[in-house]
Amino acid sequence: MARLLPAAEPGLFLGPLPGEALKESTDMASAHSHIRTSHGHRSKLQCEKLYEGHCFASSCKSPPKLTSGTVCVTPDEMTHHCTKFSGHWKIIVYDEECFQGRHHEFTSECCNVMEFGFESVRSLRVESGAWVGYEHASYQGHQFVLERGEYPQCDAFGGSNAYHIERMTSFRPISCANHRECRMTIYERENFLGRKGELSDDYPSLQAMGWCNHEVGSFRVQSGAWVCYQFPGYRGYQYIMECDRHCGEYKHFREFGSHSQTPQIQSIRRIQQ
Repeated sequence: MARLLPAAEPGLFLGPLPGEALKESTDMASAHSHIRTSHGHRSKLQCEKLYEGHCFASSCKSPPKLTSGTVCVTPDEMTHHCTKFSGHWKIIVYDEECFQGRHHEFTSECCNVMEFGFESVRSLRVESGAWVGYEHASYQGHQFVLERGEYPQCDAFGGSNAYHIERMTSFRPISCANHRECRMTIYERENFLGRKGELSDDYPSLQAMGWCNHEVGSFRVQSGAWVCYQFPGYRGYQYIMECDRHCGEYKHFREFGSHSQTPQIQSIRRIQQ
């Protein structure tokens, strides 16, 4: 796992390249530190221009000036962009705790469980795929990731959250979740400004890995799907970041989710498929 550090100057990238392995070392701090620049042996970049609802790639001979609406990525990043899960999705929801009462099986999104005779979902089983659940109908309110397994009570939906979940009223599959191929860039300030760090692993504490801030202002998700947490140790409010939504761009903390009130993010992990 690469050590996460804030970028100290333009053109600085953090984390190992796809296919590159860190040399073994007894010094874990050294093994976790892997820094490369955008100059030298990887001077040729590809520019991915992002417009409203449209993404396309064009090659350029030299690194372009970074401006709003343009992100420079390596060819490897382009190859890994938004790899879809090839399987199917299946979730079984129950209107009582411990898998009791009325139940219904879903293989696609559900905008409102009340349309199926449920007041709320009290327990569930995820048979395949990864899902995101929402507190309210129409994918509103607090959100939480649901990976394969059993959730006998509402409190189990959010894992080790620091808040109580009382209901789940809507949910949908996460189509781009790919645990093996995940890349994301975090920025100190909104609109992709300030220091940045490149992620390709799980980080139970961003501060412990070198990110000297309790907040993340904006995100660019190059591939896969991620869940970001308010506190270290994967606790607190959850925000699901996906490469196939918003074209992978989250420019402001209010785009993190309808319940987002702060850019406070202190731990991040890849979503398991």
